[in-house]
Amino acid sequence: MSGFAINVQRAAQGMPSSISNAKIALLDFPLQRHKVQMGVTVQVDDVGEVEGIRQRELDITKERIQKILGSGANVVLTTKGIDDTCLKYFVEAGALAARRVKKEDLTRLARATGGRVVVTMADMEGNETFDPECLGTAETVQEERIGDGEMLYIRGTALSKATTIVLRGANEFHLDELDRALHDVLMVVKRVLESAAVVAGGGAVEAALSIYLDKQAQSLATRENLAVAEFAQSLLVIPRTLSVNAAQDAIELVAKLRANHHAAQQEHGGSPLRFTGLDLFAGDVRNNLKSGILEPAISKIKCLRFATEAAITILRIDDMIKLNPKAPADDPRNGN
Repeated sequence: MSGFAINVQRAAQGMPSSISNAKIALLDFPLQRHKVQMGVTVQVDDVGEVEGIRQRELDITKERIQKILGSGANVVLTTKGIDDTCLKYFVEAGALAARRVKKEDLTRLARATGGRVVVTMADMEGNETFDPECLGTAETVQEERIGDGEMLYIRGTALSKATTIVLRGANEFHLDELDRALHDVLMVVKRVLESAAVVAGGGAVEAALSIYLDKQAQSLATRENLAVAEFAQSLLVIPRTLSVNAAQDAIELVAKLRANHHAAQQEHGGSPLRFTGLDLFAGDVRNNLKSGILEPAISKIKCLRFATEAAITILRIDDMIKLNPKAPADDPRNGN
């Protein structure tokens, strides 16, 4: 959907479910009845003065809410709670308020609407004020029912066009899995846009590199021949593992893959066989570039680089110290 969705609902049913030309106050402090701070002792001579103190606490609470509403805010979102005393003032003013909004959602909404997250109403002089410049703006803020619950939708944000993907599933475990899969997909698209280059997937890159390095190893007359040849063989672990995980014949598929890439590198006219990768559904090989099986080039380069660095680090370890396990207390060999 087009807009910003927050998984919260209005704090009271008496509030309007939709606000047009919304002025959004983004708060990071609770809206609760003002109380005398802990450790402050109030000494009264008349019991009737206690009621006056309680009334003053209500007045202070009302003044704080009026300052927020007086700035032009008609939508109030806070990361903390809102008690019933404050809700009454929002309902009377026809404003929409929501509590316990996630801090990260509030921060993103501030960037999209042009507002600022307010952590306190105190100013430099020690008074409480609310600056209208802290308000974010949007065309509409509306509560809509999704499944068994309600969500707030903010549409027409001032600074950026936000888009929200709402996932629906049978249970929380299913939704968590969908969220992880969607995150992986978005990160892949991000990497493609960053590198502006893709390569054929399904083991095509690993097989092509294996054939190329195997030929290079045969041209070396030193002991480096063994290292390059082993590196070429290790690259085939990727297509072999893909085949095993798909319950396919790994030996036959890897052999076909190597044969096609060997033929592609024998030719010099840009043979389409160089895009050959695994088709794990049919148990065969195919042109994965034409089939749309692609991977970001930058991810493939980083994987090869990190794997090579890890192998070099392990090979540099030329000594190992192994400590004998401690003998149990009843072992006759411990000298007791």
